[in-house]
Amino acid sequence: MSNAWNQTHWMKRLPVGPMTTPEYNEWWVRRVNDNIPKPIHGNNQSIEEHLRVVPSKLEIIGKDFERRNAELEKKIEQMEEEKINLRLGMEVQKLEVEKLRKGKNKAKEDLDSLK
Repeated sequence: MSNAWNQTHWMKRLPVGPMTTPEYNEWWVRRVNDNIPKPIHGNNQSIEEHLRVVPSKLEIIGKDFERRNAELEKKIEQMEEEKINLRLGMEVQKLEVEKLRKGKNKAKEDLDSLK
């Protein structure tokens, strides 16, 4: 085990120079240039159209999810506003009921005092 550690440790100390040959570099440049699309006769697509990125199914699903999520967030906000408005309406009705009860009790007291 210690022998393997020493060997690995020793290899890390070696100075490393360029590992490629000039022939390899020339081959790589040609290979890269071969991957660049050349205009095809009879095909009038522009290079932008040819290189257009087509979204993957995952990206499409993600965008649909984000759109649906935004719609649901808007609905939640609307429902929260409705809830607040309904609570305010309920409070107003409670106050009106309390006012009517007080008026009824006062009228009853006035009627009892007349007897």
